[in-house]
Amino acid sequence: QVQLVESGGGLVQAGGSLRLSCATSGSIFSINSMGWFRQAPGKQRELVASLTSGGGTNYADSVKGRFTISRDNAKNTVYLQLNSLKPEDTAVYYCTARLLIRGGNRYDNYWGQGTQVTVSS
Repeated sequence: QVQLVESGGGLVQAGGSLRLSCATSGSIFSINSMGWFRQAPGKQRELVASLTSGGGTNYADSVKGRFTISRDNAKNTVYLQLNSLKPEDTAVYYCTARLLIRGGNRYDNYWGQGTQVTVSS
């Protein structure tokens, strides 16, 4: 089985910073892309940032210039640095990875359980 475990969420004042981590484990053969989504109360889950195996990045317009996604390939871990946080960034942040498990024949998407980020004004 594959597990994605997020950490690093918490309560922070507006203007502050957090660093989220997502560690993958299990019978993983290859990871294609990894990314972060978030879901605020009463809203749909939205893409925050993604990172391909080739290093390409994609960010939501609302976080460009404030958030940075990075990856440690040796550790199969993806990070999200959140700077200049705003109250509207408050949400549960979910890690996702598109990966191929050992013995598998296709890439599938896997999700973490989420970590809460709360930004106070």
